[in-house]
Parts: sequence; C-alpha cells; structure tokens
Amino acid sequence: MERIVIPGRATYSPVALSDLIVGAPMATRLLLGATVPGQVVAAGALGYYVGSAARDWYARRGVRPVDFQAAFGVDVDTLQPMPEGMRRAECRELAEVLSDDFTVARRPREETAKEVNRLLERYIAQITGQEIVTSSEVRSFTLTRVLFPFALGTCDAISGDVAIFQDMDVLEPHVIAHEFAHRKGYLKELHAQVLAFFALRTSGDPELVQSARVERLQRNLAVLADSDAAAFHREVDALPLRPALARWFHGLRPMEAADPGPVATAMRKLYDQRMKLTGQNGISDYDRGFTDFLWTFRNSDTATQPRVHAAI
Repeated sequence: MERIVIPGRATYSPVALSDLIVGAPMATRLLLGATVPGQVVAAGALGYYVGSAARDWYARRGVRPVDFQAAFGVDVDTLQPMPEGMRRAECRELAEVLSDDFTVARRPREETAKEVNRLLERYIAQITGQEIVTSSEVRSFTLTRVLFPFALGTCDAISGDVAIFQDMDVLEPHVIAHEFAHRKGYLKELHAQVLAFFALRTSGDPELVQSARVERLQRNLAVLADSDAAAFHREVDALPLRPALARWFHGLRPMEAADPGPVATAMRKLYDQRMKLTGQNGISDYDRGFTDFLWTFRNSDTATQPRVHAAI
C-alpha cells in the first residue's frame, strides 16, 4: 500500500494562521493604537502559512483521487432523484434503526478526530490503493465563523485548518469526518460528505455508525421540509424516534431558523453561488445531493464498490 503523508504544519499552530494574518493588525490597532506590531505578526504568520501550503502541495502531487463515477456509479452531475415515497420510507427505517441501536457513548473530540481520520484514510485507501495521511488536529474557532454563521465547521482549503464551531453531540463524528475529507483533498462538498458517511457507516463502531445514520436522516428530513422549519418539526414528530433523539432533531432546526437574518441569508446565497462556480449543484448538495447520491449508488449496476455500503 502506497503511503503519502501531507504534513499540514499550519494545523498544529495554536491559533489559526489565517486569523493572525487578518486579525493581528486590527487587534493591535484597537489595543495599542498602532498597526505595525500586528503587521509584523501577520507577516510572520503569512510566511509560515505559505510555506506550509507549499509543502502540502508538493506532497499531494502523487495522490490519486477517488473516481466517484467509477467507484459508486454516480457523481455530482449524474445524480438520480430519489422518489418522495422512498425518501419517507427511508426516514422511517432510519428512525427505527436509530432508536433500536441508540447509544449514549461519546468520545472526547480529540479521540473522535483521531479515530475518524484513521477510518477515512482506510476507506479511501481501499478504493485508490493509497494511504493519504493527514493531521487530526481540530480547532473550536476561526474568524470564518463570523462570516458563515450557519456553518457547523470549516476547512481552509489552502492550509488544511479544520474548525468545528459547536458541540454537535451525536452528529459530531460525521461533521469532523466531512471536514477531514476536505483536508485530504476532496474540495467538493458532496464528495466530502459521502466519503465521511461511508467511512463511518462501514466502521462497525456503534457511536460512529449512529452518527452517519443521523446525518442521513436529518438530510432526508431537510429535503422533505423544503426549508420550512415548522415542516421539519412535523416530519420529526411523525417518526418513531426515541424521545432523546427526537429532542436532538428538534434542536437541530429551531423554529427561529425560518428567519435566519439578513447576514446569514446573504452569506448563504454567496456560498451557494461559490459552490455552483466550482462545479457543484449549490447548497442543495448537502441535503438533496447527498441523499440522491446514496439512492443512485444503491441502484447502480456499474459501481465497483459494494452497494451495501449505502445500506440503512
């Protein structure tokens, strides 16, 4: 098995280097009344940032990316729409399995990050024949949180810096795995999402399998609700979920989400356009795209990967 190590030196910095580059001059202006000290810090951070990115780029030259169309019989532009009846049936089946197999087990975030990184590495390797080794470091804050208040986490595509902005409880392993897929070089959201799902769903670990199923269910529910927070709650109430799981899903889409505010709305539209410009279908890839991907894969007659990977 070929092994490629992406150093990711920037991810080990105590503070996100991008935050220092942008924020240091402003901070020293506010605290000291002068920008020069902050500019010196920013220049040093920029040099380290660029150097880290250059090392990562050099290491990535021999990486063979997953061919999604060949491996799964589907890619961003060949998705088949999942019928609503099948989507509702899948939601019910997911709810039943989640309730039957419910576990309260929770690893600390650092331990979760190391384990999902290992599983993601293993899953990609069994498709490509390459072990892509990357950092398992995770931050809890970057300035990106201010710009994208609706985001659960982010990955800096240049430095590989990953931040998870809040405790996502049962969903957290999947959110971390998604951002780590970006760190391994999969920049399209749909690609990162499905790789994260398959890595956790095939792990055999109850906590991680549960996280993958929760991700799948909440994305299906989001499609059925069609951006209507009240409809989302009604869909949750119609499912045979344990009370603890039902409460979690209700907390995921609070009623006030129906009016996210002008900043979040504007940034969401901007992000949607950015995704479309990079060969994606827009923000819909997170919900409809992801669930349609699994549906298309399950019904593919050309996929080289076992279709059981997309089983409930």
